[in-house]
Amino acid sequence: MARLVRHTAIGPYKIDPSTFPPGKLISICGCGLSKNLPFCDGTHKGCLSEEAGKLYVYDAERKAILQIVDDDAPSGSAGSAP
Repeated sequence: MARLVRHTAIGPYKIDPSTFPPGKLISICGCGLSKNLPFCDGTHKGCLSEEAGKLYVYDAERKAILQIVDDDAPSGSAGSAP
């Protein structure tokens, strides 16, 4: 499965590891749905019901699925995560 999320940032997210609490695990969002980008906020749990071979288009708030279509992109195409 894949998802299409509209991002409006025009620059990079700066990550300063010195600001992290010592010993705390920090995760970077891989699904694109986190409200705390670039950090994971657990929203990816909602992706578990997404079907392989489908492209999910989310609204601007990254809450609701607007459209589900067949994903004709080859597996491993740009934007996919390992």
